Amino acid sequence: MALVAHGQGAGDFASLRAEFALPESFSPGALAEAEAVASDPALGLHPREDATGLPLVTVDPPGSKDLDQAMLLERRGRSGFRVHYAIADVAAFVSPGGALDAEARGRGQTLYLPDGNVELHPAILSEHAASLLPGVVRPAVLWTLDVDADGEPFAVRVRRAWVRSQERLDYDTVATALRDGTPHPSVALLPELGRLRRELAMLRGALEPQVPEQRISTGPHGGWALVRRPRHDVEEWNAEISLLTGMVAAEVMIEAGIGVLRTVPEAGDDAVDWLRRSARALGVPWPDTAGVAEVLSGLDPAEPSSLALHAGTVRLLRGAGYTAFDGEVPDCVGHAGIGGPYAHVTAPIRRLVDRFATEVCLAVTAGDEVPEWVRRALPELPRLMGLSDARASQVERACLDQVGAWVLADHVGTTFEGVVLRSGSSGTAEVFVENPPVLARCAGVTAQEGTEVTVRLTEVDVANRRVCFEQA
Repeated sequence: MALVAHGQGAGDFASLRAEFALPESFSPGALAEAEAVASDPALGLHPREDATGLPLVTVDPPGSKDLDQAMLLERRGRSGFRVHYAIADVAAFVSPGGALDAEARGRGQTLYLPDGNVELHPAILSEHAASLLPGVVRPAVLWTLDVDADGEPFAVRVRRAWVRSQERLDYDTVATALRDGTPHPSVALLPELGRLRRELAMLRGALEPQVPEQRISTGPHGGWALVRRPRHDVEEWNAEISLLTGMVAAEVMIEAGIGVLRTVPEAGDDAVDWLRRSARALGVPWPDTAGVAEVLSGLDPAEPSSLALHAGTVRLLRGAGYTAFDGEVPDCVGHAGIGGPYAHVTAPIRRLVDRFATEVCLAVTAGDEVPEWVRRALPELPRLMGLSDARASQVERACLDQVGAWVLADHVGTTFEGVVLRSGSSGTAEVFVENPPVLARCAGVTAQEGTEVTVRLTEVDVANRRVCFEQA
């Protein structure tokens, strides 16, 4: 049973919002522009195909309202696939150089906090006019990808379209329907294609550290709780459709010599050698001919030694950023976590860069010139997204640490079970406590990485969001 934080102060994130200077609302100009464009978007500026007959559906976490993507998976021939992937056409609502555009550039992405989101776009757009809600006609950018029997794409078509999602599905309902043999026809092929794409990811050498993921939830009677975020097959298969589209988009931009990519440099030999030594110390088998991705794919992430190795693998994914180019394609265009070039194009409601990358793909696949407003923005996007990503990571970590401190505030002296993930200096280590799921520093650790330990909570500093443990 999860521990729940109650009492005075538990649940108030106002100080955290102030600390990170998170905006409380949009500027009057941006709100006025959003309200005006919600009822009269710039839809006549581009030809738009009528694709309302496609039985698209959305698949998102329960309760989501900012719906960026809708999909339809079809069989192509005997064993291939055709993927229809509709993405919200945010550019139809945001005028270049306007108040909304300026505000979005300053925000970079939607930030998700337990007591309310700090949205990239006003809710009248993100949750209503631009969102691919079921049963209503919406402007979208429609990707149609033909994929062979091995899961590899071989043809792409991108255009603006009118779409109408049939139904809003979530991971649980899709999983239940698949288990019962009654999946929605539009996503019945998701397990087959999702598994193929995940197999290809391993062959590409994609690195996917399965570190313990924490999630903030509400308790049954109010208050906040920390729980383990479950890994959902449907969520992973769904993500593969987005990754497939992003990889195709990256190739489109590389071939055209213009665009913006999400990049992570390949880890050096020293880092891989260090991980091999860690695996050996943890007792994890690593054949001489196996790559990192192959070793990780064969591990049970629930095992303590596997948890520790996955945590160490994060060191191989340093240097994430964005790479923009217009003319000469840079030498480094890959994403080590994905195992190839990749671009963000599937979440424009929630992430700034997607709107610009999508416009590049639309233009070059149609044989048109990339709009000048996109070209002017490209050099600035890596900086804007870098700042936004850093802030998003800091805010997420701060929220988790705050709830962890609230939950544990009344439990100083209590012992908990955990796993040593990374050893530090002077007997300190990073420990993952199982319940509540907390990542914290622990003193006096004599156990090796990847071993289970009993730890005692020695201090909780709610104001500074810090908890301290020692090995019991």
